[in-house]
Amino acid sequence: MLEAQEDSSQAVTAVILAAGQGTRMRSALPKVLHPLAGKPLIAYSLQLARQLGAADPVVIIGHGADQVRQAVGSAARFAMQSPQLGTGHAVQQAEPLLAGQDTLLLVMSADMPLFTLETMRALVEAQRANDGPLTMLTMLLDDSHGFGRIVRAPDGSVAAIVEEAQATPEQLAIRELNVGAYCFRSEWLWGALRRVPLSPKGEYYLTDVIGIAVSAGLKVRALTLADSSEAIGINTRVHLAEAESILRRRINTGWMTAGVTLVDPQTTYIEPDVSIGGDTLIYPNTHLRGSTRVAGGCVLGPNTVISDSVIETGCRVISSVLEGVCLPEHTAVGPFAHLREKENV
Repeated sequence: MLEAQEDSSQAVTAVILAAGQGTRMRSALPKVLHPLAGKPLIAYSLQLARQLGAADPVVIIGHGADQVRQAVGSAARFAMQSPQLGTGHAVQQAEPLLAGQDTLLLVMSADMPLFTLETMRALVEAQRANDGPLTMLTMLLDDSHGFGRIVRAPDGSVAAIVEEAQATPEQLAIRELNVGAYCFRSEWLWGALRRVPLSPKGEYYLTDVIGIAVSAGLKVRALTLADSSEAIGINTRVHLAEAESILRRRINTGWMTAGVTLVDPQTTYIEPDVSIGGDTLIYPNTHLRGSTRVAGGCVLGPNTVISDSVIETGCRVISSVLEGVCLPEHTAVGPFAHLREKENV
């Protein structure tokens, strides 16, 4: 039996799955590079890894590998999956880079960008407190969306994941579903992956390690998401639009809670890296993009687009476009102005 490791300083390493083709996107662009709120999908997983202190994450690449490498740059190490033989096979490609390291291994998919830092931190801490080899995320939904069902043991641990196609009528009634994000003891995982059987489809599934753990008498723990919207995976442009709506609502709610007034949040677009000072008033159809920084007490909009700009205290911008400019305090711009980088204000 594995011994519990309570050392909260144990290192965390992230493996991000980004090798899939994403054929349902119907695009020449790799799925993980499609933009969500102005940033490629994979940027959200990489940001979570950094925030968790997971140095040098490993990105598993395959389809569009060169494009993904170029987009990610030095933010990660890369392991190639070729051919692409399932999720278990994908994670296995990270072993040469990570073998011999006694770490917690966080495995997540680059096409699931809505996980919050609080959720991933809770997943890591749950595994730190677990005397078994892994902790997984689950969610409760009435509509299964084709996800595998979680079968629980009497002690509350995970007994099995049953895929929908193989589930009995009783198992189909289970509302707890597999999300597809995990935290493993790395020294256990590499050996378990070598025992994963080849599926009838000719692939090796990461979910099969749950059965390997349970059959060895090891405890698999599950952490259930409070908000199932975090588990949205991007497989189509419809899913991408759904994720955009959820993320924009999160961002706008956060700024209103922090003291920014949005007259109409549904028509206000604020990208994740923007900062806004308190008592700023934002009218409808305003877009704040890139690394824009807005000080307090400003009035922005309506019908205004501001990209990669600095707006100092007390400025007013009406029906205008600003790109890479800096507005001094109490400057008024517009209506119908278009200011670009290096232009004098």
